[in-house]
Amino acid sequence: MKNTYIEQVDEKWREGFAKLVDVVESNLPEGFEQSMYYDMISYVVPFSTYPKGYHVTPNTPLPFISLAAQKRHIAVYHMGIYADQALLSWFQEEYAKRVPTKLNMGKSCIRFTSTKNIPYELIGELVSKMTPAQWITKYEGELNK
Repeated sequence: MKNTYIEQVDEKWREGFAKLVDVVESNLPEGFEQSMYYDMISYVVPFSTYPKGYHVTPNTPLPFISLAAQKRHIAVYHMGIYADQALLSWFQEEYAKRVPTKLNMGKSCIRFTSTKNIPYELIGELVSKMTPAQWITKYEGELNK
């Protein structure tokens, strides 16, 4: 599933994208599960851990991180930075210190328009900062606001 996706990634993105997948998988806390959702490689909290699933589509597990190679960029969708202002601030500050280009992001989407400027080490640190239990607590706290 993951390898099939990577094989289909445009050649100009493939090596950088494959490295990004490896970095995420080697730094992600235990308990997340790799799957394919929304035509992206996704890391989710499995139903065995969180049976309620995602409130928007309860028949899918709770999403945490998704990776996509788009036509014009590589995208990292990190739900933790969308829900946790402290984590978002940390990431923005560290990005500014470590990367010479301006941060290109939406609410949960970090976009890289060049593989030369992907801060792999920083992405590894980012994905390591939240366990499934912490993500569930943050997610449920946001739902109850």
